[in-house]
Amino acid sequence: MQIDLTLDQTSLSAQRRAARRTPWLPLLSALMALAQGKAELLRHAERAWASVTFSGTRHTVLLAFTGTEAVAIGESFIDALPEHEFAIPRQLVADAAVIAVEHTALPEPRLEVTAELLLLEDG
Repeated sequence: MQIDLTLDQTSLSAQRRAARRTPWLPLLSALMALAQGKAELLRHAERAWASVTFSGTRHTVLLAFTGTEAVAIGESFIDALPEHEFAIPRQLVADAAVIAVEHTALPEPRLEVTAELLLLEDG
């Protein structure tokens, strides 16, 4: 059995280029910064989105804030997200909304926030 290393390298390079084109990592970094490093990423989903004039991606993110201080920061995150000015290369955040919030008190305070963001390709 022979392995064509050039084919594997080409395939790997294509995957890396595709990963650089998708905005998920800069978006998650920006969200974690907005959460002041107090959130835990529980889930992220991305799907393509397009209209007649625009194309982009829709992201659904679930974050957990655990502990009294983190929950207070999570509540500030909820307030700030819809108006936050994101700086994501080659992307415009067209919409950012909190679509679900779940509070629990025991065994310790915990806030789970589900946010949905629409990113449009910018030029």
